[in-house]
Order: sequence, then C-alpha cells, then structure tokens
Amino acid sequence: METADPPRPKTAPPGPGASAGRLRAQAGPGARGSLRAARRVALPYLLIAPTVLALAVVLGYPLVDLLLLSFQDMTRKQLFAGTAPPWTGLDQYRTILSDGFFWDVVGRTALFTVVCVAATMTLAMFAALLMRRVSPWVRMMMAGVLVAVWAMPIMVAASIFRWLTDADYGIVNWLLGLLPGLDFSKHNWFSNPWEGFAVIACVVVWGAVPFAAITLQAALSQIPPELEEAAMVDGARGLQLFRHVTFPVIKPALVLVTSLSAIWDFGVFNQIWLMRGGQPEKEYYLLGVYSFIESFAVNRYSTGAAIAVITVLLLLAGAVVYVRQILKMGEAE
Repeated sequence: METADPPRPKTAPPGPGASAGRLRAQAGPGARGSLRAARRVALPYLLIAPTVLALAVVLGYPLVDLLLLSFQDMTRKQLFAGTAPPWTGLDQYRTILSDGFFWDVVGRTALFTVVCVAATMTLAMFAALLMRRVSPWVRMMMAGVLVAVWAMPIMVAASIFRWLTDADYGIVNWLLGLLPGLDFSKHNWFSNPWEGFAVIACVVVWGAVPFAAITLQAALSQIPPELEEAAMVDGARGLQLFRHVTFPVIKPALVLVTSLSAIWDFGVFNQIWLMRGGQPEKEYYLLGVYSFIESFAVNRYSTGAAIAVITVLLLLAGAVVYVRQILKMGEAE
C-alpha cells in the first residue's frame, strides 16, 4: 500500500541579502582578498587626488600659458589691445641660447647656488651637531632662535643687512675699521659685484640655515646612542665616527635638505631685488631676475617667458637628480 509523501513546508524565496551572501560565499577568500588589495592600492591615490587637482589648477595653467607665450611674440600692442600675438616658433629660444650674456647669467646663477648651498649645509650641520651636545634648555633656546629667524620676512632681513652694510652708517664698516691697517669708511659693498653677492649670499644663507638645521637635528636624534657607544669602544673618534656612524643614518635627510636648498637658491629673486632697491644692475642678474627684467622692465614678455621656461627645465633636471638619489637609498634599504 502506497503512502502519500508528507507535504513539504513552503519556504520563502531567497531575498537580496541571501543572494549577496551566496555570491560572497561563492567568490571565496581569494576574490575578497583581491578586492581588499585593490582598495589598499587605490586609497593613497584617492587621498592625494585633491592635492594633485589643486596643484594642476594653480600651477598647471600658468605653466602651460607660460610655455605658449614663449613661442609667441607678445608686445605691449597685443597686451593692451587684447589681440592674439603672432607665433614665432623657436625664435625666442634661438635668440636666448645664442646670447653670451644669457650664459653668463646661467654660470653666475650656478656658482651662486653652489656657494649658498655649501655655506647653508655647513652651518646647518654645525648647528645641528651643537644642539645635540648641549643641555635640553640650551637646545630649546637655540631652536627658538632658529624658528624666529626662519619666521622673519625676507623684506625685514634684507633691510637689516642693507643697514649693516650701509656705506655711511653700517656697523660692518665700523667694526672692520677698528682692525689695524684697514680703512672701510664710506666703503660701498655693492660697487664690486663679488662683494655685493657675498652680502646677498649672507641674506640667503641666513634665511635657509634654520630649516636645514632643525631638519638635520631631527635626523640626528634618530641615531641610537648604543650605536655610537659601540663605535667609540672600537676606537672611532671625530670624523671617523661621523663618517661611519652619523652620516649613513642622516644621509636621507641630508640629501633632501641639500636638494631643496639648491632648488630654492637657484631661483633666488626677492633678496637681490630688495638689496638693490628694485633696480639691480646687470652684474647682479640671476635667472629669476633676468626673466623678470625682460618681461616687466624691458617689456619683452615672450623673451622673459622663454627664460623662465629654461629655468624651470633646469630646476626639473635638479629635481630628477634628487628623486633618483631617493630611489637609490630606498632600494639600498
């Protein structure tokens, strides 16, 4: 005798939650891990996207406009009339690169940068090493002085140095005049470009040392004391200790600060403009000053734009060297 099967209970159809859960179960841990890895890779780019977008808007458009202007011949006629300037192609670059005075300015800029960076890093390293050796309250006082110097506006620093080297009332002339056999009364430091650039370099180094010293002091604080003690037990002293223990630890920070100082000093403009009262002589032209004079004093806007583009390319070359050094240090670690 056949018996009927008992009725099966009716079940509700699976909802969207059950379907999603089934899909996740079918996907397995491998797919979920890949999704998490993709999110982890994309997160840094999403975080820096607003900054990159802001830089593209603030800096990208002016750079593109500057590049286009360097291929044109903009004069006051087109500027006031609002008409499009004629295209000249590479004529501006041919004129500049065939001008001997331009290469004099490039060489002067490079020499000025090397001197300022060398002086900045030497004084900053000395100050950082000194801050590491003194007592905490002296270190705090030195840090406060460095921050105050760093916060000083360039206009104020330039005014102070102009007063210090003034031909009539300058303290520098008075102090040097106290030395036997020296007469610096009414001495004009800017009549000789070498002396004038020495004063300008002092202004640049004065404003650059605080950042470099504080950064290097922070790097020095990361050196384990037991590492230095072990090296001293092995007989390392002075330069040996610095070369084999201190320098390898602070090398990344040293490369960073040196590269940034070179980029900043290569584009110096404010210090020269202020120290020469807004009318720098040709002997005091660096690339930044030369580009500004050509654009806004002589009204050769396209020539000034071409000089600015060449300056940017030279700075980018320096930035590439810096990035390569950072990548090499990263691979070494």
